[in-house]
Amino acid sequence: MDILQIVMLGLVASLLYIILKNVNQTFAFFVILITGIVIFLSIIQQINHIFQLIQSLGAKAQVDGMYLETILKIIGIAYIAELGASITKDAGLTSVANKIELAGKLFILLLAIPIITAVIEAILQFIPSA
Repeated sequence: MDILQIVMLGLVASLLYIILKNVNQTFAFFVILITGIVIFLSIIQQINHIFQLIQSLGAKAQVDGMYLETILKIIGIAYIAELGASITKDAGLTSVANKIELAGKLFILLLAIPIITAVIEAILQFIPSA
């Protein structure tokens, strides 16, 4: 699915939501939910290309695979948390969406600890000991 199809799907779903929200709020929400899932599934192929590009660039730069894998996991968590938060905001559950975003940030921080540690250790190697 290209960007024009995704935008058109989003516009049609938005119009359906506006029309249906006064008639049947539950069905209107399901239209938005299903639209979000369809859009996410349609871009998975593109995300796969990005991951392969990052992995090939990391291999050329001889970067440890653990770091690349961690970075890709962080990117995945960010997108999944954003999708979940957006869906819950669409349902009118802003407080739940905020908790999803907080959980995503916490998981990202937990995954980033080895990278942060490696950066600090590299910096300490450049500082002469007194």
